[in-house]
Amino acid sequence: MSHVLDRTAQTDVPILDVLAERWSTRVFDAETPIDEEALRAALEAARWSPSASNTQPWRFVLARRGTEAHEKIVASLIGFNQGWAPAAGALLVVLAETVDDEGNARPWATYDAGQAAAFFTVEAHARGLATHTMGGFSPDDLRTAFSIDERFTPVTVIAVGAFGDLDAADEAVRARESAPRERRPLAESLLLDA
Repeated sequence: MSHVLDRTAQTDVPILDVLAERWSTRVFDAETPIDEEALRAALEAARWSPSASNTQPWRFVLARRGTEAHEKIVASLIGFNQGWAPAAGALLVVLAETVDDEGNARPWATYDAGQAAAFFTVEAHARGLATHTMGGFSPDDLRTAFSIDERFTPVTVIAVGAFGDLDAADEAVRARESAPRERRPLAESLLLDA
């Protein structure tokens, strides 16, 4: 029997279940193909996230496990991420168009791409997919591997797929997965609450 963790956040104020229950796993099922319908729904949610002046400055590189593109993204990952992320059914690179096609800076683009990534992860979770966003990757390696134009900045890589068996994970991953979920108190994040 596989070991399943209850990772629901213990919030100070009730929030939507889909938000409280969403968490970033490092344990993916390396055999189960990605649920294509759920994946498309998560991408559609990202498409409908808000953006400044409706510029929609996000772009994505999507690679399914078993493809050369997936291997290239895995190769761009740094350290610990290379150990667990290859099992994900797909890897999604989120890019921000920080300079438009006329050379004008888009200072809000990274924030907007982050919103698209958040919408993606929430919809994916609501549809039964596991996700984990990563900052441990080489943007330069991704640029080279996929000939990414300089006006696009890689913001994050998201592992997405079916939840795996915690008991089958290596000890370092099990320890991280079992650690308590913690956030600093809300009052410490509010610089002003007038």
